[in-house]
Parts: sequence; C-alpha cells; structure tokens
Amino acid sequence: MIKKSFQYRLYPNDEQATLLDKHFGSARWLWNWALAEKIRVYEDKGESLSRFKLQAQIPAMKRTERPWLAEVNAQSLQASILFLDRAFMNFFKHKTKFPRFKKKNHRQSFQVPQRGQLDFENCKLIIPKFLEGIRCHISRRFDGETKTFTISKTTTGKYFVSVLVETRGEVPEKRPVTEDTTIGIDVGIKDFCTLSTGEKVENPRHLKEELKRLKVLQRRASKKKKGSNNRKKAVLKVAKLHEKISNRRNDFLHKLTNRLTSENQVGSIAVEDLNIAGMMKNHCLAQAIADVSWSEFNRQLEYKCEWLGVNLLKIGRFEPSSRTCDACGTVNRDLKLSDRVWTCVCGTEHDRDYLAARNIKRFALTNDNLKYSGAGCSGEPVETRCCNGGR
Repeated sequence: MIKKSFQYRLYPNDEQATLLDKHFGSARWLWNWALAEKIRVYEDKGESLSRFKLQAQIPAMKRTERPWLAEVNAQSLQASILFLDRAFMNFFKHKTKFPRFKKKNHRQSFQVPQRGQLDFENCKLIIPKFLEGIRCHISRRFDGETKTFTISKTTTGKYFVSVLVETRGEVPEKRPVTEDTTIGIDVGIKDFCTLSTGEKVENPRHLKEELKRLKVLQRRASKKKKGSNNRKKAVLKVAKLHEKISNRRNDFLHKLTNRLTSENQVGSIAVEDLNIAGMMKNHCLAQAIADVSWSEFNRQLEYKCEWLGVNLLKIGRFEPSSRTCDACGTVNRDLKLSDRVWTCVCGTEHDRDYLAARNIKRFALTNDNLKYSGAGCSGEPVETRCCNGGR
C-alpha cells in the first residue's frame, strides 16, 4: 500500500466559513493552552503531562468555562493535542525546534481523523458538523481508502482540504544499481542543479524576480496604522505575493523531480547530504539558499523515488566532490568558492559543478558501506578510494 495526499480547493458559503473559523480558532486555542500547561507543570513539578491527561480535561472545559468548544468536532480537538505530543517527540529527537504558540494571522488548520467523505459526483466535502457538504473543486479522483482530512486556511483567505489516501497500488521493488542507470546531482545557486550527464538546470530565482515589488508592498504595509482596514488590505497584498512566489517554486520543483524520477533509464539517483541549516546561518547566502529550496527538492526526491522504485543514494557532506579530479584523484584544497573552472596538475580542465555531479555519482557507486533505498540513507561522512590515496 502507498499513502498519498490529494489537495482540493474548498468554497464554503458564509455560514460554513464562520463555522470553519470556529474550528480553526478552537484547535489553535487548545494547542496554545496545552503547550502552556505542559510548560507550567514541567517548571513547577519537573513532570511531563501526557496527551491523555490533557485530552481528559476537554469534556470538563466544554461544560464549564469553555462551552464554545462544544460547537466544533470533538475529534479535531483531540487531534490538536496529538499533534502537540508529536511536536514534542520530534523536538526530543532533535528533528525540530521547541513547539511554539500559534498565531491567529498565520496559516490555520484542523484535522478530521474519521467520518470524512469526498463526494465526487456532487463535488462536495462531507465531514462532521458539515453534513450538508462544502463545495469542493475536484481536480482529480483517487482510488483507495481515505485516512484523514486536513482542512486549512491560507493567509490569503483560501480554504483547502488535504486528503490522506491509502492507495491499492503496491510499492515497486528497487531497481538494480548500475553505473549506466545512475545519475549524480549537484545542487547550486547559479544553476539550480547540474547532472552527471552534463545537463544544467537553470535556477528560476522566483524570490529575486519579485523582491523589488515585495519590498514596495512591505513598506506600504508598515506605514499603515495598526488595526486599520487599510493595513489589513496592505498585508493581504504582501501575503498574496508570497503565495505567488511559493506556488511558482513548488510547481518548478514538482515538475523537475517528476522528470528526474520518471525517466525510464534512471534506476538510481545520487545526491549529496548537505548541512542546509548550517549554510543558512551565512547571511550572505541565506536568502539565495532559501529561494532555491534545496530541502524541499530533497524531500520530494525521497518520496517520489520510493513510489517509483528508484534508489536514492546519498554521500557524506564532507566529501570534496568539486575538488577531486576524477581523472587522477588529486584533491585541490586551495580551490575557492569563486573558482568555477579549474585545471588539475594532470592537465585536465574541470567545470566545478559538472565535476561535482560526476564525483557524487562515483562516490555513491564505489563506497562499499553506502546503503541505498528510496528513503535515502544516513548523512554520515563516508570514505572513498582515490588513485593517489586521498579522499
């Protein structure tokens, strides 16, 4: 079974939009209340409140000081506590930062774990408290068992539903790893990525193209009086431009990752495990790295490789892939970031990005300890063999 998510645009009427906003507000309030309770109990007693103790307090709050919680779906409230518990688990596993309090003017969402249905014939979403159905734009159909329905509202006021579906298709077996069917990918800023085949994908620079207009809109919004309708209108224009940039970036990434993973001759994809969070601390490159969105590119590669049976190989982040001559194995440690073309002592001239893509492929195939799978592998540094004994 393969789990996939399908997103559809919702068009609620005024009454439904009001009830949806109540769901968003209640789920947000409950998250903030539970987070404050966990912090308070830990500071006072040094104990950790479980999600079961927090969920057990919800019925009493509905009967006494918080009767408006009864107006929304009870399962959505419990799911909000569950998400907070997962956020703490990810924090203790050093996967994410400490959970933060949610704000009203950010993206809003709540989840319906059960009893949801998507009516393809009438183009409606049916969930608890909305039994008459919310008008929905059905862009594509799916075949499988629905698991959860996540309803969200963007900062621009658009409503969406994301349906998690367990499809009936089986996960394909991984293709054999061979040199002929493996491509190496080196990501960059000047060019989005360079393939070991010699192809270079141009960096579209979506944020940089709209940066001048974005600064104008942000300046206008900052000069409006706080709390006024004019400020809300100006902030909405900023949010719409951010949404446009994000949509263009995601469209580019999806088209590129689909092309890379769907080509018949590709059985394995080799990439480099980069410390993107550490690179973002460089204030000179942070904006360009955020605009190119390497993390999202790697995330899409991982799950699409898993769906299509393509092996995803990752080499260690400390491999000098762009400094190692693939002809003689010499490592040029004097190379600067500004040097895009360099000549080895053996006389071979190298394009740095193309060399890096070839070396990423070579390192991934020659290392005996490297494990490959559709979900990628660990980012630990790996040793590779070179002709002159260097790394």
